[in-house]
Amino acid sequence: MKHNTKKCHLETGNLKPSIFLGLLPKHRFDVPGCFGSDIMHLASLNIPDLFINLWQGAFDCDKKDDKSTWDWAVLQGIVWDTHGKEVADCTPYLPGSFDHPPQNPAEKISSGYKAWEFLMYLYGLGPALLFNILPEKYWTHFCKLVYAMWIMNQYHIFTEDLKKAHVALLEFVNEFELLYHQHCPEQLHFVHQSIHALTHLGPEAVCIGPPIISSQWTMERTIGNLGEEIHQHSNPYANLSE
Repeated sequence: MKHNTKKCHLETGNLKPSIFLGLLPKHRFDVPGCFGSDIMHLASLNIPDLFINLWQGAFDCDKKDDKSTWDWAVLQGIVWDTHGKEVADCTPYLPGSFDHPPQNPAEKISSGYKAWEFLMYLYGLGPALLFNILPEKYWTHFCKLVYAMWIMNQYHIFTEDLKKAHVALLEFVNEFELLYHQHCPEQLHFVHQSIHALTHLGPEAVCIGPPIISSQWTMERTIGNLGEEIHQHSNPYANLSE
């Protein structure tokens, strides 16, 4: 029995009963199938972190590898500084409804760059500002991700659009391994879990609806609003718990 329990923990990642098991079965899908990918962290934090580090050549280089062969690592030096300024220069042309416009990533990306800024930077401005900077095969590959994410972040997704987005994501993941990983053991650390997670977005949308309606955006906004209402700023989250 103990062995079977450990096996289930390993297969499901669940170490203790979920709080959702307290809900009546008629009011929920089965656990863990009801838990979809959090598209907020996936699209706005994990994927940008992966690709910006790739394009800057910031990954550790194996002794058997050679950074001079990383033809995707183009956002360095003056190119990165100029690109960052172009991102910031777009601010006056963004509607106010876009909330927080992306700041200059060359100056601010490591000091509190917000998830919303990454979203607008990578998927909104990225295709235009990275054109003729990224080599064409990497830019084309990146645009497949952008196309799919534009669809997957909608509250209402037509079936045909969902199929197209899923196909684009499958192609994107497969081409990522060919273009970046290149099936080289020395570059295996390029393949983050977030790449594989993209293949699940389409099927999960069929099961539990568009990812945006179960994302972390709503909870993050609620926490922010509640935090603003607490006047003792020295320890706001402890007060929230109370």
